[in-house]
Amino acid sequence: MTINDLFQYALDHPLNVVFYFLLIPFAALLAGWMEREEGHLPPWNYLYSTLVYLVAVPAILAVAYTIYKWLFERGSIMDANIMLQLLPIASMLITFFIVKKQVRIESLPGFSRLSGLVIMISAALIFMWFIDRVHIVIFSHMPIQYLLIIFLVLLVVIRFGWSRVAK
Repeated sequence: MTINDLFQYALDHPLNVVFYFLLIPFAALLAGWMEREEGHLPPWNYLYSTLVYLVAVPAILAVAYTIYKWLFERGSIMDANIMLQLLPIASMLITFFIVKKQVRIESLPGFSRLSGLVIMISAALIFMWFIDRVHIVIFSHMPIQYLLIIFLVLLVVIRFGWSRVAK
């Protein structure tokens, strides 16, 4: 399955996508209603952390996809797909708002790793955009499989470099 196949599946089955991105904020609301004042204690903090990751990772990928479409393929903002580009971000913002009312985000297990992932993805995209703009490599004519491999290798290199600098 290619990324294009995944996107086509999501477009062919919009109710599944909408259900997923509505279920996560609803689960956060339900958990907040059930736990009352124990959100910082296990198992509630693990539930909130899972909900944040379940909604944040697709939103991060939606932002990366949007940036790729606008910067590399020079797509128009008017062609943005609501289901794939806007719904994950809206669901993430709503879920963060709900979870933040129940518990401090910093107290959730693994939350610091999510911000590091966002920074690494942003750094990789900025680096790839720069290489594309100076015409060292033209990414918009590459098959998506090669582009993803380059992106993942670049993430590993950035992660390795980051760990070396942080010591």
